[in-house]
Amino acid sequence: MLMIYIIGFIVSLVLALGLTPLVKKFAIKVGVVDVPNARKVHTRVMPRLGGLGIYLSFVIGLVALLPFIPDSYISSRDLDFVGAFLVGGTMIVLLGALDDRFDLSAKLKLLIQIATACVVVFGFDIKIEFANIPFHTYSSVETWMSIPFTILWIVGVTNAINLIDGLDGLAAGVSAIAIGTIAVMAFIMGNEITAVLCLLLLGSILGFLYFNFHPAKIFMGDSGSLFLGFSLALLSLLGFKQVAIVSFLTPLILIGVPLSDTMFAIVRRWMQKKPIFSPDKGHLHHCLRELGFSHRQTVLIIYGIAAFFGVLAIIQSSAALYSANWVTFVVICIMVFFLQIGAEVIGLIGKTKRPVLNFIARLRMKESTERGSD
Repeated sequence: MLMIYIIGFIVSLVLALGLTPLVKKFAIKVGVVDVPNARKVHTRVMPRLGGLGIYLSFVIGLVALLPFIPDSYISSRDLDFVGAFLVGGTMIVLLGALDDRFDLSAKLKLLIQIATACVVVFGFDIKIEFANIPFHTYSSVETWMSIPFTILWIVGVTNAINLIDGLDGLAAGVSAIAIGTIAVMAFIMGNEITAVLCLLLLGSILGFLYFNFHPAKIFMGDSGSLFLGFSLALLSLLGFKQVAIVSFLTPLILIGVPLSDTMFAIVRRWMQKKPIFSPDKGHLHHCLRELGFSHRQTVLIIYGIAAFFGVLAIIQSSAALYSANWVTFVVICIMVFFLQIGAEVIGLIGKTKRPVLNFIARLRMKESTERGSD
């Protein structure tokens, strides 16, 4: 299987390098372009629809590679997984491509995303069947709970990558790190098909990233961000415990960057008495730019944060295999601490909202005063 992994990655990478320029020309020809506005960083009209290049590279690579995978490595459940991935992914890419061209309404996009999730759940019987909840053993999840939760998870994560698609190469790079993390966990747990899918997708993303890193020549658009979000939803949901079992925390850690950015945005807008869904320039990449970091430096810093979350996800998932719940507790504490401190330093909640840093400063001041009195 090692050669299949390597060949799959190289094939998808080469395909993305070759197809992305063609997609760029096609996007310009049909008028699928991104026009600058007050909330966007770029200053010139850019072709989007780059997600189509990622999708085509992945699908062509998968179709070319499947005949060479030994039957002993593919179960009927794996085939359901692949089928759900291809059908659902195709629906999502078409939705994103249409939105890139025609700016569909949010309600229509949500309905189609829910329909896609229903196809995955009811058409291929893909749903959460077991859960590894911290400080608890594996337990069955009732159908009445697993179906709506699976649909909610797919729809939610599908939209997660779109939230950080604000700088050249940011969404693609963060997605590549998350997919690479899942590939590592798939290797550890012996899930060959998930590893193959991850490496094919990773090659496709990196090939596209060559054209998308600052200064970008093409944007991925919603066709890319939605497809990558959908891919993360399925791979994180199904890629760990022989397709059916999901670790409760691991998928959340994997999408830690967009998830935490969204969480702090909600808190920030609530404290500022603004509508929760109103756009602003207080996201992670905006705050880093305001601190004086360049475009590339900001993207690389967020890559580092995503890699940090990836390492935590691997540690937590590996510990779950051996029921080491104390490791899960430590991971949670580390994650919450660094999230809060980082958010206060960067200013994600607000420029003056720094309760933990202020508390530490008061403690240091008190200690300094006591030493002076002695």
